[in-house]
Amino acid sequence: MPLDTELQPIVDLVNSAGEMTPTLDDVQTMRDSIAMLVAAFGDGPEQVEVEGIAIPNGAQPLALRVYRPPATDAAAAARRRGAFVWFHGGGWVVGDLDGYDPVCRDICLLAGVTVISVDYRLAPERTFPIAHDDSFRALCWVAEHAAELGIDPERIAVGGDSAGGHLAAVVARRARDSGGPPLALQVLVYPVADLHGDDELYPSRTQNGAGFILTTDVMEFFRDTYVPEPELRSSPDASPILTKDLSGVAPALVLTAEFDPLRDEGERYAAMLEEAGVHTVCTRYDGAIHMFFQMRTTTIGRRAITQVADALRSALA
Repeated sequence: MPLDTELQPIVDLVNSAGEMTPTLDDVQTMRDSIAMLVAAFGDGPEQVEVEGIAIPNGAQPLALRVYRPPATDAAAAARRRGAFVWFHGGGWVVGDLDGYDPVCRDICLLAGVTVISVDYRLAPERTFPIAHDDSFRALCWVAEHAAELGIDPERIAVGGDSAGGHLAAVVARRARDSGGPPLALQVLVYPVADLHGDDELYPSRTQNGAGFILTTDVMEFFRDTYVPEPELRSSPDASPILTKDLSGVAPALVLTAEFDPLRDEGERYAAMLEEAGVHTVCTRYDGAIHMFFQMRTTTIGRRAITQVADALRSALA
């Protein structure tokens, strides 16, 4: 299928700047460039309540941003007791609460649930497994403080896109292994699933490795920056696809994009979840590219956000 007509001009604009092989000196430039790109898709709805909080996390508190939908009636008030803990994308190197504020507002309003966005620490300042530990710490804190957050500890889901989808998958497995918190759903939007496997295992890495915003060079930079020790990349935390047993993890919604180098590993992980007996819905968005989920004002981006919101509304009912 051809590239989506609304996404084609965006791809052309990014490609006109020329592809780069990033280095550590380019990190701040990458962060600024991504922030400018996502800002072009506008602000999210204003009618949600937003609260910033900081939770204990060793020497450095962890910032969370809590989004609550309007409680217009008893049914809406009951729905918003469901909670969705969100981990943003960005290769563990870029991305922040502000860049994902519109997406979180959209999901909050459409699903009618409380959304909690996690500002986990980034590489190169903090390397593996800091982002993983911060993310699981945030989930546990949310469950432990459910009463003060106004949520139901039995109605929690996790999710994220790209590196955030990777974190959500690991958090879901850690929750199973730790005996909780119980999760109703894991939402994995074009997740990173394998930092260890050879590119030959995943044809999309070559087919879509250049010309579609996320390139294999950039993905390798993210991998090398967050997990610089190659021997650590074969751990289930670094490569969820190497998890020996996925049975008993939360039900999953996995979204992939046709023109994404991460497409095949995300779909393989979804297949593994199904093989392990985990209820899994996997949807490939034909014509889409990596990052299309953040391109929320495009028709295809809106479709994906609506699918996630619908799944949350059902899982957290």
